[in-house]
Amino acid sequence: MEDEAAVIYGLELQSRSLAALAAETDTVCFLVGTQSLKCDNQIHVLVYNEETNSLSKAVYIHSAGELWHLACSPTDRTLFSSCYNEITKAGKCEMQAAIWKLPEVPVVGDLSPPDDGLASLPRLEKVTHLDTQNYGSEVPRVLWEPTEGRKLVSLVNNNVLMWDLASSGTLATLTGCITVELKGNPKLTCTAWNPHQSCTLVAAAVDTGIKAFDLRSMQQAWQIEGAHGQLVRELDFNPNRQYFLASCGDDCLAKFWDVRNPSAPAVTLSDHSHWVWSVRYNHFHDQLVLTSSSDSRVILSRVASVSSEPFGHLVDDDEEGGDEHKEKKCEKDGVIATYEEHEDSVYAVHWSTADPWLFASLSYDGRLVLNRVPRTEKYRILL
Repeated sequence: MEDEAAVIYGLELQSRSLAALAAETDTVCFLVGTQSLKCDNQIHVLVYNEETNSLSKAVYIHSAGELWHLACSPTDRTLFSSCYNEITKAGKCEMQAAIWKLPEVPVVGDLSPPDDGLASLPRLEKVTHLDTQNYGSEVPRVLWEPTEGRKLVSLVNNNVLMWDLASSGTLATLTGCITVELKGNPKLTCTAWNPHQSCTLVAAAVDTGIKAFDLRSMQQAWQIEGAHGQLVRELDFNPNRQYFLASCGDDCLAKFWDVRNPSAPAVTLSDHSHWVWSVRYNHFHDQLVLTSSSDSRVILSRVASVSSEPFGHLVDDDEEGGDEHKEKKCEKDGVIATYEEHEDSVYAVHWSTADPWLFASLSYDGRLVLNRVPRTEKYRILL
């Protein structure tokens, strides 16, 4: 049986921000943000219909500015954060961050796409603004605490800011700041929230290194110096196995670290030919990892050796031999599939939170592609 064809959705504007609707576990849903200097930017809410293998859309105006990053609440399907550029009254372009509310929760079949004219598109409700002005002008990331979604972390220049979000979601209170002091004051580029150990640890990339901070003591917990030969672009913690972190960067590599032994990566993938912008663990089967790159490719890899299931299913020995013992079948690390539907830099890739075998990728030219894990690999894992 052949794999289903990829689903391709095109946006008229350039785009680089993508997020899965994390609180939605029944419907495959993604948010895409545009990046235009000439007109109002948009949030596209895309819902996948498995029966027709197609996407429905709802489009909203994000009037604040060009979008650089999106993240969704893990508990409220209507709340998400955005990092965006905004022109101030003084005529300066500064990065800001805010929490927004979708007018309604999307449902398959209920989306009636509005006219493409901007005048007919509804505007998003800004729930609260994260005031970071006193800490710097660069806000590349806002992340939600992975389980309860009542706390936020934002990166501002060389600062990690902690926020408490009111139960109504209408007020964010700044509760702490960690300043990373290094020679030259390099800015933080990306961050990841450790889902283990009661979500008390956050990692952030600064230049070519990675630093982790304990949010209880507000102190550095560990660091990986020179994690990459060039700038670190993205981080992701293994959701099912403690102490393991994935990173990628401008050295064309994706690396997997046991943070208890940070002197060298446990696994290195070198399958891309240009900057690697995104690396993502599958939330259910963490041996599956996605990477996307400026080489316009998305690669699905098997990294079983550092996963929570380093060996596949148990295989019975030859029954005729009478040996009642079972041996473990070791799965080899390597590329499972390469996806080449994009023609521009692929800045983001995300797994669906509703279907563990489906993922979306987004390239700068506004092309979003939905793909699936090959059936052969799916059955290898399940059977």
